[in-house]
Amino acid sequence: MSEIDAIFLGIGAYLVATISPGPATLAIMGVAARHGRAAGLKLASGVVCGSLFWGLCAAFGLAAVMAKFAGFFVFLKIGGGLYLLWLAFRALRSALSADAKLNAHQTKPGNYWLQGLAIHLTNPKAVLAWVAILSIGVQQGAPAWHSIAMFGSCALLGIAVFLGYALVFSTGRAQAAYARARRWFELLFGAVFAAAGIMLISERD
Repeated sequence: MSEIDAIFLGIGAYLVATISPGPATLAIMGVAARHGRAAGLKLASGVVCGSLFWGLCAAFGLAAVMAKFAGFFVFLKIGGGLYLLWLAFRALRSALSADAKLNAHQTKPGNYWLQGLAIHLTNPKAVLAWVAILSIGVQQGAPAWHSIAMFGSCALLGIAVFLGYALVFSTGRAQAAYARARRWFELLFGAVFAAAGIMLISERD
């Protein structure tokens, strides 16, 4: 495989991983549909910043250094799992409430960016995914610009995907659909967050 082919393969792997439904994308969908475009974009921006942080750690070899400290990833898994369980509790509580108003004032606007950042920074699989993707796209002995090209391309894709989710799910049609099936959406989000949180906490490796 040529070096250029490897870069495109790594970028493709990142795109598939990014667009796949997960805690971050589901959170963006829910916030954008329920609280509007500004809130969705703020949360998506926090997710992007968390993703870029882990990407830089992987690109500069800091991920390998962190991996040597066994307690670091254990702390991340437990902290991330507990945070996801908290999000699950909030989603399920809202789903079971008699009347949850759809407005942007139920959560402080300044919290959305921090929520997105926390979702990604407390997910150890995010940095491990970056390590795997860079190892696919950057062959051993490749020049430094390959790592830069990989990181830059994936960063732009991540920005487009995460912000794109916020834009799509904050449209009037998406918000109307969410309002009609609010309970089912929030039950789904709660179940996914809970499952992801339990998996993080219970993982041994």
